[in-house]
Amino acid sequence: MDVTPFWLAGRPETGTETFAVTHPYDGREVGVVAVPTPEQVEEAVAAAHAVRAEAAALPVHARADALTHVSRRLEERQEEIAKLITAENGKPLMWSRVEVKRAVSVFRFAAEEARRWSPSTQRLDTEPGGAGRLVYVDRVPKGPVLGIAPFNFPLNLTAHKVAPAIAAGAPIVVKPAPATPLSALVLGEILAETDLPAGMVSVLPVPNDRASDLVDDPRLPVVSFTGSVPVGWSINDRVPRKHVTLELGGNGAAVVLPDADLDWAAQRIGLFSNYQAGQSCIAVQRVYVDEVVYDDFLPKLADTVNALVTGDPWDDKTQVGPLVSEDAAERVEAWVNEAVASGAKVVAGGSREGSTYAPTILTDVPQDAKVLREEIFGPVLVVEKTSGVDEAFAKVNDSKFGLQAGVFTRSLDIAFRAHRELAVGGVIIGDVPSYRADQMPYGGVKDSGVGREGLHSAMTDYTEEKIMVLTGLPL
Repeated sequence: MDVTPFWLAGRPETGTETFAVTHPYDGREVGVVAVPTPEQVEEAVAAAHAVRAEAAALPVHARADALTHVSRRLEERQEEIAKLITAENGKPLMWSRVEVKRAVSVFRFAAEEARRWSPSTQRLDTEPGGAGRLVYVDRVPKGPVLGIAPFNFPLNLTAHKVAPAIAAGAPIVVKPAPATPLSALVLGEILAETDLPAGMVSVLPVPNDRASDLVDDPRLPVVSFTGSVPVGWSINDRVPRKHVTLELGGNGAAVVLPDADLDWAAQRIGLFSNYQAGQSCIAVQRVYVDEVVYDDFLPKLADTVNALVTGDPWDDKTQVGPLVSEDAAERVEAWVNEAVASGAKVVAGGSREGSTYAPTILTDVPQDAKVLREEIFGPVLVVEKTSGVDEAFAKVNDSKFGLQAGVFTRSLDIAFRAHRELAVGGVIIGDVPSYRADQMPYGGVKDSGVGREGLHSAMTDYTEEKIMVLTGLPL
């Protein structure tokens, strides 16, 4: 199998080592990727540092044109890239196609934000000492960005790091997840087709045990990380003088209240607890159902989950594929077995075959069980009966995570109460916490991280205000 090169300052390169990428469903080899040497990593970082002033001064039309080109080329190659995502990640082809379409939008949104990204002015003659003065406020890049991407959305979450960096005029060095580097490398290939300055983008499939040097490097003053809680906070603690943004996941909760459309809620919760084999930061993991509708809702949810098509991710009808590895599936199995041994009941699923775990519903789960307290990152749903809004919202907040929550209600009063009281970064009314529009601010609180994605929000994170005071103006 041909070796896939990495992208060093906009050009393809190979190193002295390679590693194989395997398909999670059957373990077959789907790619061989070149690993950059330490000297090549140094060259990429030095190039990003050297080009930072040119990148910041790049005209908006040049940034927007490059972003538009990437959006267009992703769209032209969408079926090819979707198949690549399925090959390396194992997610069903139907969801890989959705991921490519989202990445197309991310780069289009970034081009639009680049054109809207404008300085502001403020009069200073509100006090006598400011007469004749005007402050011009711009945002300038903090410097080159280190973007560390996860395996679960290998294209779109890489896009969420690269696109706002280009739009803001910041160079970026991307480290894709070792399990899923292929789609990020295709993105590097497409970026190399643009007229962006050499050094503005590098895509380096560096092994995790060599990533600390990139994190520590002072020439990369911004770190944008998506991944596990322990690794994320360790990065934050390791480089306290850097600007670090963290998207660390959660154990997303959905609340079903008596005025909800139960059929809609069951359909959405059943699908979006399992749609990436549960490997999504905002997959539904906890469901709090009001006692008034619990007995009606649970059978509807079980019917939805049991009807999901599970199996070969290459089948267009498959909705739930394998986890990223057999080890991941074994961990999910162990957590479920532990809960069952402590008294939990299996309403649906509860079995593993290789790297695939059946979509599972648990009830009567002990409050200290891992399937309830931790992020399971698998197709497992815990359902609890609650009495009233107070108890339901208290249950949602009884978590060390706080990414997004969904509340199924038709009440506008309850909607605003949920927004006010739930300790999460986003509240989705009438739908699951798994809903995300790529242009909106996205991120969490508590152990779900710090900072926000979404094009404008990420551009703000990557930049800082810089002012110029004009004096002697005839205001």
